[in-house]
Amino acid sequence: MDDESQHRLFGLERGRPTQVLQNTAYILGDSGQCFDAASTGNLKTVDGLSTTGRTISLENGSYGRRQVIDFTRCSYLGLDNHPLIVAGAIEAIQAERSLCSSGARTHFEVDLLGELEEELSGMFRARVICFSSLLLASLEGTRFLGSGQLTSGRKPIVVFDRTLHDSLACPKPAVANEAHVETLVHNDIDDLERLCRDNPAVVYVGGDIYSIGAYSRLTELRRLQERYGLFLHIHDAHGISIFGRQGEGFARSQFPQVLGERTIIAASLAEGFGASGGLLMFGTRESESLCRRYTAAGSFSEAPNRAAVGAALGSCKIHRSAELGERQQRLAQRIDFFDRRLATAEQGNSLPIRTIIIGSEANAVRVARRLLDSGLHTSVTFFPKLGDGMAGLRVFITSEHEVCDIERLCDGILERIVQTTGKPYPLR
Repeated sequence: MDDESQHRLFGLERGRPTQVLQNTAYILGDSGQCFDAASTGNLKTVDGLSTTGRTISLENGSYGRRQVIDFTRCSYLGLDNHPLIVAGAIEAIQAERSLCSSGARTHFEVDLLGELEEELSGMFRARVICFSSLLLASLEGTRFLGSGQLTSGRKPIVVFDRTLHDSLACPKPAVANEAHVETLVHNDIDDLERLCRDNPAVVYVGGDIYSIGAYSRLTELRRLQERYGLFLHIHDAHGISIFGRQGEGFARSQFPQVLGERTIIAASLAEGFGASGGLLMFGTRESESLCRRYTAAGSFSEAPNRAAVGAALGSCKIHRSAELGERQQRLAQRIDFFDRRLATAEQGNSLPIRTIIIGSEANAVRVARRLLDSGLHTSVTFFPKLGDGMAGLRVFITSEHEVCDIERLCDGILERIVQTTGKPYPLR
């Protein structure tokens, strides 16, 4: 993203924050035409039915009734339609004879949810609280950051990485009501260290794996934590299940046996985990207790429903078995196969997310539509995920994609780019 886009979107001036915490009008105005083009091309919210593997059956729209190979879902280990997870959801509803509790967690909580949280706490070596969505977990995790309750009673400066997922970026104005908020250029460790040197309490809100296909610099963040007492709030939507011996995720696997009192990890129970909902990992029972007692949205909104809890318990069985490692290994092989056939900026890393830069939004939409017509469903990506005026395709590789599916995808991308732009990929 160019400097002008950063300034207008995130309130940055030569890397330094201004008073702008978010600029929704700019996002809507600048990306509106892109969304319109993608929708007109029937590339947004494609109606279909999940079948087996990564195949979806299209039911409506101009594409007609047919089956396509899907590269847009984030079920990296193919667990979203695993028999154990589906059976877990059904069994939980049958056992409880209801879908949800229809009440706040402060008044009533089903035994299955407590069982799930204890199971996850053991697997991930942390104190875990589950929520009905990752968005809700992220909101609760950031809510206390400006209060000083997690930083020894001192009001901190709260620093947000500018490439954060919207679910973590949107609470910035609320945090700013209690603390000074800054937005830093992605992975700007030097500027973050300057803030740590100049201020007694600093909280950093970042991701371990970003949906744009980048890692955070966790080793360096941990160094700042050890040297200055930096408090870390790490968002892990994409790393859970695909990294770690028991699927604890990229972030948790980078920390020692004990997570510690200065780290919170927000993670997804969808994506790689294959169920539904979100969670927060705490390093101490005191932090966990504080969150359970005072988090308004978590306390007074619906808890994860029975089906979500049962599905997650089913996924826990897979995570404690040899099958998890087998699927992780198969995913790594699929990623390597893709990288040997198609060059991207993410080439060589272990993420299952790849972005193919095409150029204009119109050309990206044309390429994606031609791929869909040939039976390959991909995601068009543009501003604000990419720079203003830049667009491409984003594909999510899973362990359940057949090698021939990935080969067909790579060949299809190369062919459709030439057909659309008249130039071979990579475009320069």
